[in-house]
This record gives sequence, C-alpha cells and structure tokens, in this order.
Amino acid sequence: MKSRSTGAWARTRDWLADTGKQLAIAIVLVMFLRSSIIEPYKIPSGSMIPTLFIGDHIFVNKFAYGFKVPFTEFFLDEPVYLTKQSPPARGDVIVFRYPIDKSMMYIKRVVGLPGDEIQIRDKVLYVNKQEVRIERFTDPSLEAGIENDDDRRVLTLYHEDLVGAKHPVLYNMNNLLNSDYGPVEVPPGKLLAMGDNRDKSSDSRAWGFVPMENIKGKAMFVWLNFVFYMENEFRFQFRPERIGTLIR
Repeated sequence: MKSRSTGAWARTRDWLADTGKQLAIAIVLVMFLRSSIIEPYKIPSGSMIPTLFIGDHIFVNKFAYGFKVPFTEFFLDEPVYLTKQSPPARGDVIVFRYPIDKSMMYIKRVVGLPGDEIQIRDKVLYVNKQEVRIERFTDPSLEAGIENDDDRRVLTLYHEDLVGAKHPVLYNMNNLLNSDYGPVEVPPGKLLAMGDNRDKSSDSRAWGFVPMENIKGKAMFVWLNFVFYMENEFRFQFRPERIGTLIR
C-alpha cells in the first residue's frame, strides 16, 4: 500500500512535469513570435522626435519584408528567409542592427533606396534631384515630445512630403549643423536612413548606409510610453495618450 507521502510526491512530480511542458511551449512560442512575426522595442533617444518620443514602447512587424526561418537570427549573423526578402519602401520607419556594432538596434526613417541620389542643401532634402517639400505646422501633442525646454524655442515642426504621405519632422533652422550633405548614390543592397529629428540624429549622414540584411522589421504602433530612471536625477513619466499611436 502506497504511503500518503509517496502519493503526494507523485502528484507534485506530475504537476511539475506538466507545468514544465507548458512553460517550455510558451517560451518556444514567444521566441518564434519574436524571431519571425512581431517584437517589442523601446525608444531610448530623441532622434525620431516628433514621430516617436523617448520612452515609447513599440511593436515591430518582422514579417513586413519577408518571412524569416524561425530562430535563425538568434544563431546566425544574418537571418534566413523562407520567401524572397522585399525591400522597405521610401518613408518606412524601420528597426535595424547598427552597421558599426550589430549588437545595437537603431530606428530611423528610410529616405534613400538602392540607386537613389540623396542630397541636402541649406537643409533642403533632394531625392533624385527632386526637392522634398516641407510646410510648417503646429501640434501641441507632438511638440510635447521635445524633451528640453531650450529645444522648444529653436526647433520648428514641419510636415515633410517624402512619398506623397506627409509625416512630421523637426528642424533647427537657426543652426547650420547638417545643412549640407552629398550628393551620394545609395549602393545596391543598402538603404539611406535618417532620424525625423533631423538636426539631432546620428544616422546615415554620419555612419553610412544600412545593409538590407541588417533590417529587423517595420515599426507598427506605440503600445506604451513610460520613462523611469534614478541615475543623476529621479524621473518618472507616463503618457497614456501615446498608447495606440500608429507610426507613419
């Protein structure tokens, strides 16, 4: 006759085995989703203001440019695609591995595609010798993302018509920084990417082109905005109005 302790241990063992199986399945499922379908990403800097704020947590569509073989990007230098990798469109906001240090993730807007000629003169952007027009506008909800009070006095909000669909950008027209660039031709298999905070962005103008194989996916929407740190100063900030913001 089995003792009560033996029966209790058997039930505990079965519970642990069942829980372990469910946990393993959950971990594999999460890794599958992150490697091939969707992945969260946190915005750490202000290079994409006003489109993205510091503290925005976003979802990245990893299926946007082709279906990746699950887990290959975890174990290989470059992911393996089951379908042909399609290039991003001009104007897409993408997350990619930083070309100089692939352990770091960057997020920028695609400005130049392979074969494009990109030039900036007096802060005016030209794509294939065509001026990309901007128009000034105001939007307090976007201006709220400018982190520094001094910046608010010198930065101006514009709509940029890069691909026929307008998106917001910031310029400091009083500063000659980044006034001129190029002309450069984007090589095959590469992209030219810029931050929407044009005068405060480290991007292709500083470190070169983005290899197509470095692309992680396309930014989709903001699911949370939350800032908390206690380094030089305590800071806590929560912006619920950012939840659900589509990234265009």
